[in-house]
Amino acid sequence: MSIPVPTILGLVFILLAVLILPFIFKSIEHNLEIFLLVMGVLSVSVTCLWSRDLLIEAITSPISLKHPIVEVVFLSGLVFRSINKKIGHSINKLVEIFGLKLFIFLLIIVLGLFSSVITAIISSLILAQVISELKLDKKTEIKLVVITCFSIGLGAALTPVGEPLSTIAVAKLSSVPYNAGFFFLFNQLWWLIIPGVMGFGILGIILCDKPIRGKHGLVEDKLENVYDIIVRTLKVYCFIVALVLLGKGFQPIIDTFIVKLNPAILYWINMISAVLDNATLTAAEISPNMSLVQIRAILMGLLISGGMLIPGNIPNIICANKLNITSKEWAKVGLPIGFVAMVVYFVTIFIIL
Repeated sequence: MSIPVPTILGLVFILLAVLILPFIFKSIEHNLEIFLLVMGVLSVSVTCLWSRDLLIEAITSPISLKHPIVEVVFLSGLVFRSINKKIGHSINKLVEIFGLKLFIFLLIIVLGLFSSVITAIISSLILAQVISELKLDKKTEIKLVVITCFSIGLGAALTPVGEPLSTIAVAKLSSVPYNAGFFFLFNQLWWLIIPGVMGFGILGIILCDKPIRGKHGLVEDKLENVYDIIVRTLKVYCFIVALVLLGKGFQPIIDTFIVKLNPAILYWINMISAVLDNATLTAAEISPNMSLVQIRAILMGLLISGGMLIPGNIPNIICANKLNITSKEWAKVGLPIGFVAMVVYFVTIFIIL
């Protein structure tokens, strides 16, 4: 299928806008979800892919029974609000028991690995709550949030319940020859993901080496009210709708050019999941006709790059919203960490193996 040149140019313009404009204009950065929603609408309009089914999918995806993201965000917000003081006391107690460095290490690892069971959404909400209670300096807290979100994004892929990417990957590989079941991704990726989560834990200790306690960190010392929870929930809803539309809008480019590439090249091109829905890319790229090496390469490229920028993964958007982390602040930490991780995994998958 040939794509008209104006359509290609339009999609390139949209992709560049998503990558660049949030770093230039504060008004866009402060309303990132609405901006991404507008870009999603434009991408589908440029490719003329509007349909009744797409509208239904976009509207219902954030509240679907399989992945009730919005409901979880809202209800968890209410729960965390009701136990706010207890959480704060418990966190301070744990820091006293383990010491700050060991606490940071355990936080990154535990949330990363358990995200495959409690979902990436719950892990990110717990992370935001913990960070708001630590009272470290802002620079240290931002590093800790970004690193932990990388860990959560990786760990959640170990089971189909962790995040949409893993659910779709298992569904796509459920037929012969793989007959993927609940533990398929764990069996194929644990030796890549678990050391990665451990590595992010060690990185957290290294980069958060000299935190300043008692500082005014990422959030104000106040109890979040119901209005704040509703606003954040609506923002998450808009974000998920935007990802569905962006994924559909860029589908012709993915189907025509990307899926036919060599896995090694595809691994690096999948860095676009820093701004596009990695679940959509998984649905487009993964096939039971691929070898395990190809499947691992595609999934690891998507998982790692998802932590680089705020739009790359749902934990990023939840934590950035709740803790008021800007796009520049996130990218300053996320891009170098993500690039180094991409290089390490590339060498592991394509050179060492």
